[in-house]
Amino acid sequence: MPNHNEPKLISGNANRPLARAVARRMSMHRGIDVGLVDARVERFNDGEIFVEVYENVRGEDMYILQPTSNPANDNLMELLIIADALRRSSAARITAVIPYFGYARQDRRSKARTPITAKLVANMMVEAGVERILTLDLHATQIQGFFDIPVDNLYASPVFALDVMHNFKGNREDLMVVSPDVGGVARARDLAQRIGAPLSIVDKRRGKPGEVAEMTVIGDVKDRTCLIVDDIVDTAGTLCKAAEVLMEHGAKEVHSYITHGVLSGPAIERVSKSVMKNLVITDTIEATDAVKACPNIRIVPTAPMFGQAILNTWNGTSVSSLFDHKTLGPIYEGMYSA
Repeated sequence: MPNHNEPKLISGNANRPLARAVARRMSMHRGIDVGLVDARVERFNDGEIFVEVYENVRGEDMYILQPTSNPANDNLMELLIIADALRRSSAARITAVIPYFGYARQDRRSKARTPITAKLVANMMVEAGVERILTLDLHATQIQGFFDIPVDNLYASPVFALDVMHNFKGNREDLMVVSPDVGGVARARDLAQRIGAPLSIVDKRRGKPGEVAEMTVIGDVKDRTCLIVDDIVDTAGTLCKAAEVLMEHGAKEVHSYITHGVLSGPAIERVSKSVMKNLVITDTIEATDAVKACPNIRIVPTAPMFGQAILNTWNGTSVSSLFDHKTLGPIYEGMYSA
C-alpha cells in the first residue's frame, strides 16, 4: 500500500548538487517543498565519518541519495553510516538511491583467489538497514541478484534516445550506434532500437590489463555518424582509441554516450584531444571543474528521472514505466522539444 507520509530525502557528500536537483524536481511534482533532511555528515581528524540527523524521521519513508564514486570507500561508508543512523532513529523504510554503484566492476571471480566485491558491498548495505536499492545502469545486471531486497535498475538509454532524437533530428538516417566491445552489445542495441539506427561493434583484444592491443570494426561505418554507447568511461583510453579506429574506417563523425563519467587520471586530456566531437555523460558522478571546462564534454541531467522514480516507489506505482523514452519525454519538460 502507498505510504501516506511524504517521502524524505537525505544526502551524503558524494553528489549534493544532484541531491538538491532531485529535491527540486520532486517539489515541482508534489507542489510542496521537498527539501533535504537537515543532517551533518563530516569527518573527525583521524578520518572517521560521523553522521547526525537533526530532524525527526520516526516512521518516515527515507531516501538516501549517495553515489559510491571516487573516493569510493569514503562515500560507501557515508551511505552505510547514514542508513544505520536512520534505522536506529526508527525510520519506517530506508531506500538507497545510488546513481553510480561503485565496485560493480568486481562482479565475478575473474582469476583464482580474487573477491566478488560487489556481493560484499550488497551484504554490507543490507546489514546496515537498507531495504531497497534504486540505481542507474549497473555495470552488470546480475548484481541485482546479489541483493535479497528489491533492486530497481534504471536505464540511461531512454534519456540518451531523447537527446539523440533532439540533437540529430536532421540526419537520423546517417546514425550508427557502436558498442565499444562485445560485452556491451545489449546496451548499444537497446539505444539503436529506440532511435531506429543500425548497430556496429568494435572488437577489442587486450595485450594486458589497461592496454588495448588490437581493435576491429564489425559493420560498415563509412560516411556514418557513429554514436559509441557504454556505461562507464574511466581513463578514456579505450574510448578514444575506438573513436580513432572508427574514423580510420571512414566514419563521418564520432560522438559518445556514456552513463557514468568516472574520468580519472588522463581522461580529460585524452577526451579534449580526441577525434570525438562530443562525449555526453550524465550527472550521476559530480563533475569536477576540469570536466565542466572541457569543451567537448556535455552533461545530461538525471534528476527528473530519479525524482519520478522516487515518487513512483513511494506511491507504490511502476518504476519500469521510466524505461520508455516516450514516458520520460514529458518528465524532461521541454529539454528535448521537437
